[in-house]
Order: sequence, then structure tokens, then C-alpha cells
Amino acid sequence: MRQPIKSFTTDYLAEIVLGNAAVFAGAGLSVPAGYVDWRALLRPLSKDLDLDIDLESDLVSVAQFHVNSRAQNRHKLHEALLDALSRDAVPTENHQLLSQLPIAIFWTTNYDKLIENTLHASGKVVDVKSSVPQLATTRPGRDVTIFKMHGDIDRPDEAVVTKDDYERYSREREPFITALAGDLVKKTFLFLGFSFSDPNLEHVLSQVRLNFTTNQRQHYAVFRSRKKLDGESEQHFAHHLAKQAHVIDDLKRFNVRVLLVNEYSEITEILRELVRQYRRRTVFVSTSAFNFDPWGKSAVIEFAQELARMLIADGSRIATGVGAGVGDAIFSGALREIMQTRGMTIEDALVLRPFPQVGAPDQLPAIWEAYRQEILSQAGIALFLFGNKEEDGKVALAGGVVREFEISIEQGISVLPIGATGSAAKTLADQVVANPDKFTPELDAAGRTQLGSLAADTDDLSSLIPPIVALIRKLQGKV
Repeated sequence: MRQPIKSFTTDYLAEIVLGNAAVFAGAGLSVPAGYVDWRALLRPLSKDLDLDIDLESDLVSVAQFHVNSRAQNRHKLHEALLDALSRDAVPTENHQLLSQLPIAIFWTTNYDKLIENTLHASGKVVDVKSSVPQLATTRPGRDVTIFKMHGDIDRPDEAVVTKDDYERYSREREPFITALAGDLVKKTFLFLGFSFSDPNLEHVLSQVRLNFTTNQRQHYAVFRSRKKLDGESEQHFAHHLAKQAHVIDDLKRFNVRVLLVNEYSEITEILRELVRQYRRRTVFVSTSAFNFDPWGKSAVIEFAQELARMLIADGSRIATGVGAGVGDAIFSGALREIMQTRGMTIEDALVLRPFPQVGAPDQLPAIWEAYRQEILSQAGIALFLFGNKEEDGKVALAGGVVREFEISIEQGISVLPIGATGSAAKTLADQVVANPDKFTPELDAAGRTQLGSLAADTDDLSSLIPPIVALIRKLQGKV
């Protein structure tokens, strides 16, 4: 990944973690899902006007011309919108990746429902604002607010489409302008699939720039580098290439930094990296212990508490199923650090899923499997410690720890089995160290060596803590 994009992922991720991130989605985000762009939508209408849509650059005027030609009757324009956007479309991977990030504010000029449908499917409570009256209400328990500043396909009669609509916007939909201006001041935006040709957005950006001349918040936009089209003349290509460069330069006035990609697939990779990095903030601790030999129970408990405390102090979030024998120590060590850190809440730093122990014996395994799948889906790193249990009066490997390792591999989670803690963790560490290309592709040679050294027997569990934290820091990109 190129340095400008690496720098962006680091900076924007920091804003996501702080709750300061927002997304502005344009038509380019919906087109890959099968919806048409504005030019294709207006193509049949332009034929009514004897215009070649491919020669037109002002598409808002084309929409206005069509309404004018129908004595201000918008019926056919509304039909075109409904035909193009009311059918169901499958969200793209980009939509799904965005839904996995804790971004609470979305703005869009799109009329379709791809964003809200994807967020709903991910289990989030979504509050959609597509009309001025909706701005005055708040959906209880909302996770995400979507501002559809040009309306919604459910109400094509209210959609902002024509020149008249744009000219009346500041009077009829002024609260949207005010809300957007406020978010541009408070949030760091990522513009996706947006061309920056929308007059409403340009007006708002201008007002923000005038009021916050030297203190504008940093924003980002992703553009695809202009490429020569089939049959395009060198002169025509040179013109559009130069124009893109001028647009990029002009956006600096609004503190919008443009990231250029060669292919649209790179946008997906950028979002994948954001999701990977965000999930790696959360470390799932898989552990259980019935037998504490050779260290003794007090040493194991002290080790687990201090390790959890150190992880929280270093900025990680811990996810745990509160495994038998050691889980309480993980929880208490994390809680101790949380309570001593100003501004940190339990919800910010801990994901707890204690495994239910009461229920029909034939139903519990399915419940535990669902628990494991759900909690691991929130993590990017899985740490495996100890892993033994009592079975028929004897000490046996903990099958639950092994299963959590298997799920981690299935979900693409980075695995760190600490073999020095013995039991299932030792068995898993032997597999990982023997086949690093399969199990730890994200670790460099130094990281793999370090993980291998953590498989060696030790009399002092506390000596494992600094190298474990260092490995996690490496995976999180902190070093």
C-alpha cells in the first residue's frame, strides 16, 4: 500500500476510534451495485429533447429542460427515477465494509437505500433523514444517522433533481445545509463516489472555509486517476487529465486531501485495511484452566490480571468469554486499568460474553458456537493462553479453545497462541510455528521468531507479558 494511503488509514482510523469520522457517499458508490449513474438515468429523457446526453456536462440542466418541455410536469422524470432506483440491488463489498466500522454519520446525495439496508443487515439501528421535518426527530437507540440531502426514492416528488430544485434548496431545505456545515466542522469526512460538482455541497464547503479559514478540519476524498478511454483523442484525454489535476488542487482550499487510485478495486482494499486495523484494536483472549501446574494458581491469576491490565493501558480493547479458571482474572485486570483511566468506560474497553452454563445439554453446544462466532467477529487478534479442563476427573485439552482457534482462522483473525502457557495453547503454538506462512502471514520474520520464543517453557509467567504486548503492538501497526 502506497505511503499516502497508509498515512490516510492511520489518521482516519484515529478519527473513527474517537467517534469523529463521517462518510459522504455519491452516486459512484451505488453504480457497482447495478444502479445507473445520472447520465444513464437521463439518457431516455434526453432523447425527448433531441439532445445527445454524451455531449452534455450540465446534467441538472438536462433534467430541467425535460420538465420545461412538459409544461413543468415532472411525471416522466419521477418514473425514470423509480424505474432506475426502486428495484432491489445487492450491496457491494464497499457498503458491507463501511457497515463494519463504527461510523455514526453518513451523508449522501443518493436516493437509493443501499446504505441503510446494509447497516440494518449488520444489526445497527439507523435513523434516516430525507426531509426537513425528520431533522427534528431522533430515533431511540440509534447507532447511525443517514442524511439524504437530496431526498429518497420513496418520495420522488420531493427529490432534488432539476435546476429549480437546486435554486430553491437554500430556502426549502436550509436545515440540511446548516446540519452539513456543522458536521463538516466537527467531523472528518471521507468522500466516496463523489465528483464535487454538486452546487449545494460547494456552497456549504465555501461557507465553512470562510468561517474557519485556517482551522478547517482535514477531510479526504478518493478519486480514480483519469485514464484514456477507448477511441478518445490525445487532446481530449489531456484536457480531462489537466482538469482532474485542477479539481484536486482546488479542493485544497477546503482542506480536502485527495487519494488517487489506479483502479476502483483499490478503494475496496483501502476499506478492507481500515476494517482490519479497526478490528485489530480488539484482542480476543481465549483461555481456560483447571490445572495450574507448574506455576500454581496464584501465579497464573497474577499473570492474567497484569497482562489484561497492560493491554488496556496500551490502548487495546479486550474481548473475552470469561473462560473457566482464568477469565475472571482477565476481567478484573482489565477493569482495574479502566477504573484508573480518566474518560474510559467499560463499554469502550471490554466485550464480555460469559458462556451460559444452564440449559438443555443438547442445546448448549449450538449456543456456545453462536457465542464464539459473534464475539470473534468483533476482534482482529486472538490470543490463546493455557487451555485445559477437567474431564472424567482428569486434565484434558480444552476443546473450546481449539474451536476458537479454528474460528479465528476461518474469519481471518491474527492468531497468537502462547505455547509457554502449556495445554491447548502449546499444541496450537506448535502448529503455528511449524507452518508460519499458513497461520501468521501478517507477521514478519522478527515477529515469527518472537512468537516462536514464546513457545519455550518458562518458570516466570510475568516474563511473557512484554513480548506478548510487543507482538500485539506490531500487529496493530503501533511499531
